Amino acid sequence: MTSLAGLRRVLEQVLGAFCVLQVALLALLVCAAVVLRKLGAPLIWYDEVASIMLAWLTYYGAALAALNRAHLGVPSIVAALARAPRVALLIGGEILVIGFFALVAWFGLQVIIILEGDHLISLPWVSVSFTQSVIPIGAVLFIVAELLTFPERLAEAWRGEAGVDPERYFEERRP
Repeated sequence: MTSLAGLRRVLEQVLGAFCVLQVALLALLVCAAVVLRKLGAPLIWYDEVASIMLAWLTYYGAALAALNRAHLGVPSIVAALARAPRVALLIGGEILVIGFFALVAWFGLQVIIILEGDHLISLPWVSVSFTQSVIPIGAVLFIVAELLTFPERLAEAWRGEAGVDPERYFEERRP
């Protein structure tokens, strides 16, 4: 296993564990909030925290999907092109995606700087900068995921392969 593949595997496991934990905690929070509301003791911070958790799950889950090449695409159409346009399309697409997420990371940092010193309304000990850190961190993770999968995708584009076969992908990950 190459060091790139090893890094990809570690990142996949960390992001996967984080996303599973996030889903479990969010489900637990929602269930607890419903029960406590019915008992007449609602959580005043529930709405704010649940929306933040959902945003975190979205950003980190998107990075995990990028690492697993699970975002929407049309690989069979790209594979049908001649080699030169196929490789050019892949490289151009990567430049656009990485450029976009670099902008997201940059502006995410600007958001953190602007919101420095602000705190959540219902949990004043939680910094808004901490909650919004998901924007630049998630964007950088997406860029890393794209860079880690790029060599494999470039080799596939060079050979004219359509990319990941969904059946093979899920078979490889079954316990």
